[in-house]
Amino acid sequence: MNSLLSKFLLFFLLIGISVSNTKAQGTFWQMQKNSIRVSNAFGNKESKLQYEFAAKGLQWPAKYVYFRSFKYDMKLEVWVKNDAKEKYQLFKTYKVCMQSGTLGPKRFQGDYQIPEGFYYINEFNPRSNYHLSLGINYPNASDNVLSDLVKPGGNIYIHGNCVSVGCIAVDDDDIEEIYLLAGFARDAGQEYIPVHIFPIYFGSEKSEEYLHKMAEGNAPLKKFTAQLKEAFYSFEETRQLPVILIDTKGDYVVN
Repeated sequence: MNSLLSKFLLFFLLIGISVSNTKAQGTFWQMQKNSIRVSNAFGNKESKLQYEFAAKGLQWPAKYVYFRSFKYDMKLEVWVKNDAKEKYQLFKTYKVCMQSGTLGPKRFQGDYQIPEGFYYINEFNPRSNYHLSLGINYPNASDNVLSDLVKPGGNIYIHGNCVSVGCIAVDDDDIEEIYLLAGFARDAGQEYIPVHIFPIYFGSEKSEEYLHKMAEGNAPLKKFTAQLKEAFYSFEETRQLPVILIDTKGDYVVN
């Protein structure tokens, strides 16, 4: 194993197995509830989410959360579980109400692209200009190799207000639920909440046809998409997050 691959191994193991830190338990919400928007979200959504979890036979609140987004299909899935060894279960699919760019990864500042690849939540912003927002750690280690070295772009979020210039935008009602779901997992100790962003929902005939048309004659895009597709089907088969590494070329390696 080369030195660069070794350098990134731990990072992606953390994402793959959703490591939790019990020392962080209980302190997260204490700070977040100082925000009126978060307090209102509790009042607006906590009972509703509890009811929906019970209706689906899920334990509330979820200690592990996994987000899966599909650009062309304009969907954001929320998967949950309460033990690291359990399989993830789909809780809910939210509509992405606005997005910019087209299929393919983000590669430079100002391209209006929503990133594609494997990320995690790195920020909870209760005072966002877009109601509430969850930061995504773009650029990740792969992007640092393949994107513009000087201006790769940044400030990518899942947020409300239904406006997007490279972010995953939902309406304010939905971001309150999404924010709480992520927040409860973070409060329980899940420091690395994974966010996997795919160009399409693989297996959908309409989506596959569109991707094929977009990627025709574009060998780099085909290669990149194949890596994402492998991770998608790995999760579909096991309902567990695959371990994803990065080689020296910035390519994803799914194990």
